Amino acid sequence: MSRLAASQGVRIGMRAGGVQAIAPAVLLQPRDQQREAEAFETAALALMQYSPEIAAAGGHVLVLDVTASLSLFGGCRRLWRYVSHSVHALGFSPRLSMAPTAQGAWLLAQGRNRRRRTLQMSSLKRQLDGLPFTLLAETTRHADWLEGIGCRTLADLRRLPRAGLKRRTQGALLDALDRAYGEAPELFDWLQAPESFSASMELPHRVEQAPMLLFAAQRLLAAMTGWLVARQQAVSRFVLRLEHERGRMRCEPTALDVALSEPAWQEAHLLRLVKERLGRLQLAAPVIALRIEAVALSPWAPPSGQLFPEPGGSPEDERRLLELLAARLGAEAIRLPAPSADYRPELANQWQALNGAAAAGDAGMPTAARPCWLLEQPLPLAMRGHRPFYGSPLRLLSGPERIEAGWWDGALALRDYFVAQGEEGARYWVYRERDAGSARWFLHGLFG
Repeated sequence: MSRLAASQGVRIGMRAGGVQAIAPAVLLQPRDQQREAEAFETAALALMQYSPEIAAAGGHVLVLDVTASLSLFGGCRRLWRYVSHSVHALGFSPRLSMAPTAQGAWLLAQGRNRRRRTLQMSSLKRQLDGLPFTLLAETTRHADWLEGIGCRTLADLRRLPRAGLKRRTQGALLDALDRAYGEAPELFDWLQAPESFSASMELPHRVEQAPMLLFAAQRLLAAMTGWLVARQQAVSRFVLRLEHERGRMRCEPTALDVALSEPAWQEAHLLRLVKERLGRLQLAAPVIALRIEAVALSPWAPPSGQLFPEPGGSPEDERRLLELLAARLGAEAIRLPAPSADYRPELANQWQALNGAAAAGDAGMPTAARPCWLLEQPLPLAMRGHRPFYGSPLRLLSGPERIEAGWWDGALALRDYFVAQGEEGARYWVYRERDAGSARWFLHGLFG
């Protein structure tokens, strides 16, 4: 029940006819337990990024042991905000609580007290004492009898003789009470992240604009992030499939293949990449469901232990920028150098797409000054006063760098390269052919 429906007089337990009589504008939705279960599993996976020890306590209750996570996330208040933000991002409204015992935290979440976060056992006991005893599910069968003897709160319940209470309630009530107050151990079956990750989500209505899918995609990315952290993995490629109409009007799903230059697991970074891809996508048909699958994984690398940060940003920041540009402009628009082991500049100066194979690295090339900007075709230069001319007579600054290569593939190059400078101060890379009867000069590159 939404708050707006409650403000119009709707109460839990009413029949549909009664609701429509007092609030005709209220929209009634049939309960879908399968979707509830899927949403609950999505929330559990998303919260695994904050603790590997997470358990389902029944009734759509999740219990997290965050003892080892407090210092990692900057204390209980920051961790509280992180968990709250993650659950709200999934589209849910949580009732959070934090206490030294799981049963105690659950009782605080059920109560009406505004303060639902405590770290000291003494403070927890004081808060539990004032809660109605009916919050304990084990008191349901005995509520009339307990109220008849004057019980109202958990403190009243604890004042009763334990032997008589155990005899009348078969011990389950006392066990729950002791667990809440930290006087009995709590045992849980921690949830285990699956071996592989694939999650889907049905949309409440058809979506015709790709950017409007970002909210639903964020829910799936949050679940994948929790799974990656739980499995200590990082993803370098994942696929987001947009499913269209089924049946006779069936349309093949639209696949967004997101490849990363370096494995990552941060939700914010993955969400930015998906946002850029969705912003450039034109849908062929309305979308009714989303499915995400982690395709390429690698072990989660520990953070760098360098004492001083990299000047101008870390290599990780540079990789994220390249991935963001690739998502916005397309992978083919981003090029990385991939030099080839050849002395001919037009063959040595190779480039590849961002998502291509790894760069060749140091190919053993000569150390002489060479520009990064080569012309696609060398430009013939005129001669004036026995000097090559390009806007002005060029003055040779250094050289020659002699190249004799290509006899093995029929593309013999006999050239002498020079660094030249024009009158305006610009520097050029020029060469003179040595296999011609008369010297011919060409412009092959430009220095920055």
